Amino acid sequence: MLVEKKRAAERIAGHSVIAGDEQTQQERYRVFIEDVADGFYETDLHGNFKYFNDALCRIFGYDRSEIQDHNFRDFMDEGNAAAAFKRFNGIYRTGEGITDIIWEIISKDGAKRTIELSANLIFDNKGKKNGFRGIARDVTREKRAARITAALFRIAKALYQFRGLDERLDLITKEVRDLMTAEGALVILIDEEKKEFLFRAAASDDVAAEEKYKETRFPLDKGVAGQVYRSGQPLIVPDYYNSPYSYHTIDEKTGFTTRNMIDVPMRTEERMIGVLCAVNKKEGQFDQTDIDLLSTFASIVALPIENARINEELQRSYEEVKSLNRAKDQVIHRLSHELKTPVSVLSASLGLLTNKLAGLKDHGVERIIERSHRNLQRLLDMQYEIEDILRESDYRSRHLLSTLLDACADELEALVDAEAKDGAIVDRVRERINRLFGPAAAIPEEVSLDSFIQDTVTRLRPRFAHRECQLVMQLEQTAKVWIPPEVLSKIAEGLIRNAVENTPDGSRIEITVRSGKIGPEFEVRDFGVGISEDNQRLLFESYFTASDTMQYATRSPYDFAAGGRGFDLLRMKIFSERYAFKIRLDSRRCRYIPGDEDICPGETQRCSHLENKEDCQDSGGTTVTVQFKPAAELMI
Repeated sequence: MLVEKKRAAERIAGHSVIAGDEQTQQERYRVFIEDVADGFYETDLHGNFKYFNDALCRIFGYDRSEIQDHNFRDFMDEGNAAAAFKRFNGIYRTGEGITDIIWEIISKDGAKRTIELSANLIFDNKGKKNGFRGIARDVTREKRAARITAALFRIAKALYQFRGLDERLDLITKEVRDLMTAEGALVILIDEEKKEFLFRAAASDDVAAEEKYKETRFPLDKGVAGQVYRSGQPLIVPDYYNSPYSYHTIDEKTGFTTRNMIDVPMRTEERMIGVLCAVNKKEGQFDQTDIDLLSTFASIVALPIENARINEELQRSYEEVKSLNRAKDQVIHRLSHELKTPVSVLSASLGLLTNKLAGLKDHGVERIIERSHRNLQRLLDMQYEIEDILRESDYRSRHLLSTLLDACADELEALVDAEAKDGAIVDRVRERINRLFGPAAAIPEEVSLDSFIQDTVTRLRPRFAHRECQLVMQLEQTAKVWIPPEVLSKIAEGLIRNAVENTPDGSRIEITVRSGKIGPEFEVRDFGVGISEDNQRLLFESYFTASDTMQYATRSPYDFAAGGRGFDLLRMKIFSERYAFKIRLDSRRCRYIPGDEDICPGETQRCSHLENKEDCQDSGGTTVTVQFKPAAELMI
């Protein structure tokens, strides 16, 4: 029924002649009953409203008496009035009606409304132009919905183009301010550690206040934001200064005058991260529609804000870790130099002591000497490993001693002639200084991987002959690799030693050389205790050992759970970057001892969880694969 009435109204609106008899006029008026949603109007040629229905009054937001005989200009700003005059003047000149006129009018409460009109000329019975007639529709909600959709699309598209938190927040506040037709928009984040709100971003017509907002913090229990934080619900404050939630300190700090505002919570699944706020609506008051709109914004932007915030914190933590790593490297570098001289002196002194006590047949003394040699060798090995890590560094101690030697060469030669009668001693002293303190040159060469690994295992076997681990080797002939032999020796020895020390007696170790997809591969697989996932992430990143370092002094290398100095894999990683190979580690912690505090007995026969030794091989273990490029590729 309503559709038929609307169509009837449109037919009359498009009729160009005003009927003169009273019966026709009454028929026309009956069409404009109150349940017709669209407004109908007639104006004279000057644009003064002569006839209109109640729907037009509702659309314009004025009483009938406030529209009657008033000009359309009275309901528009100057820009819209000029555009309306131009369109109606065109209709008057051409006689052609228009159906897509868009006006912005100002309603009685000061709010702007968007009106879509059609307009046609009216002629009297004599064919003389007499005025305009048309239909008016309020499309404010439709246009606003279109703007909101476009804005939400822009934000959703642009948010992930900005990785930085501040960039994202600047985009959000500007879009909120414009869409809410407000003087300002604020993103207020929660600092849970300090129990404070902070204005992380602000978009304001007052540029000076915008900057001051970003310098302001206030307690979590204060202001409108504090009430939203406590209740978890949106809040409109139509009269800020008379509100019980007002917190005037903020306006005093920023110099901004708050009249009204709307705050909505920003939440992720886990928690509330802050408040999204619009301040001082330019037209009318904030209403439920604004709450719905701002809440939609908040739900869209909360997660990207939190992600950017977490990323910012991670970046800050990363920079702190980098700083700590630099400090750690400096300490290691210093220790490396400081250790060299006393360790060398201790080594020489222990050698002299061993020679002097060689004639004694005291087994207690022999054990002391053996223990001293073993632990001193650990210090020397640690020193050499640190040296590999710091290979690119300039060893000042070497240059200092060399300079001193040069300066004292004449005196040394005179002393040698007088005391030792051996002129070559100066050269031997210089050679020893270079060997102890100078950076050794590691020159790559072609190496047959299978035969090299075979020779290395043969050389190392006596060192773990006391262990009862089954060693299985599968060594295929492959393309040669391009690497310094001494570096390859350190890699092979380190991986084999780690495998032996982490494999209980009665279990198995596999050493394999094969041709892989990118080139030769060297793999060491043990069926031992394995490494937990957390520890795997640390192995290649720092000075770290997955075993108990307290075992150092009580156990020898290659003993089960003898521990490690923690530099092996870090050193291998540095080698890999220098000599273009890759290291991959795959490990599974033994399911019977899942925690670092759980102890393996060291022998399969003593493990209460096993029915046979095959159970041990199925329970855990570690595989380290070294992938080389063929020498032919690196020699080009």
